[in-house]
Amino acid sequence: MNSRERVFAALNYEPFDRMPAHYYGTPEINKALMDRLGLKTRMQIYEYFGCDLRHVSPDYIGPAMRTFEDGSVEGLNGERYQTVSFGHGTYSEPSFLPFENTDDPGELSGFRFPSADWYDYSNIKTRCEELRGFAIEIEGAGTPDFINGIARYRGVQKVMFDVAVEDPVYLALVQKRFDFLYEKTERTLKAAEGLVDIVGLGEDLGDQNGLLISPSSYERLFKEKHKAFIDLAHRYGAKAMMHCCGSCRKLIPTFIGMGLDILEVVQVDTAGMDISELHAEFYGKLAFCGSMSVQHTLPYGSVDDVIREVELRKKLFGKGGMIIAPTHHIQAGTPVENILAMYRAIGSIKE
Repeated sequence: MNSRERVFAALNYEPFDRMPAHYYGTPEINKALMDRLGLKTRMQIYEYFGCDLRHVSPDYIGPAMRTFEDGSVEGLNGERYQTVSFGHGTYSEPSFLPFENTDDPGELSGFRFPSADWYDYSNIKTRCEELRGFAIEIEGAGTPDFINGIARYRGVQKVMFDVAVEDPVYLALVQKRFDFLYEKTERTLKAAEGLVDIVGLGEDLGDQNGLLISPSSYERLFKEKHKAFIDLAHRYGAKAMMHCCGSCRKLIPTFIGMGLDILEVVQVDTAGMDISELHAEFYGKLAFCGSMSVQHTLPYGSVDDVIREVELRKKLFGKGGMIIAPTHHIQAGTPVENILAMYRAIGSIKE
């Protein structure tokens, strides 16, 4: 059974040889694994762990992204990013927010916005053909990502106020982001000619304790647009997988009603996201990708703890409905032995 067959068997609740697996890791963890295992690339990590998904994307051919004197690098919407250390590693964080003080939608005409024309789709089909045998995914957590994505060029606090008051500038930015990413996604699907298996989308709607926004706000502001991406995936014969960090349990019935196929990354350490409870309530209605804790089990548990958590998932989802993966990028400082134990317990590791 190849990876694509395995993934679709699990998603369709049909017999499979082992549970499908996926991997996410920070650059620091990637390096630690490569040093330990004698690997040279991130793709070799995917191969070593027997990961069943592969990502394909069009080539960027748009305006050059400038680098500034302070070392910051320009983003698609004119924002700038700087590398920030958090002690054990680094993250790229926004350092300039071009829309932070924009209060009139009319002012938006003076800004440059990204276009689907900034990408070359001519090699998409070839790349998909080269990855036959794997489940092929396009896009991901940043599509459409109206909260986090726009916060990167307007500011987190500003965006949370925007959502609460339904600020017209924010709503205009949401529409512009939707139009750009929807067209980019559809042009990628057209170029693939039926070879894309999963369309990734994302919206971080929860924190450790519950939802970031009310269900009614979600219904008014985002539901229709998220459903448009789900329907787009289905129109091209692909599954829709939505990345959602935090506690989003109260919205899962809404996601199911929208036709979502897979919820990613299933942060089990947050309120209401216990994997056994999710199985009891939603098994057969929605598949999951993720659920192996990067907050507790992987960084602070023992090898036995890791194995125990994998075995629980194999018991609960032994007949389908789960792609085992971390609940986010595995963070710097996580013991390599625990990571190896996870994939050994899944049975996917290739040693």
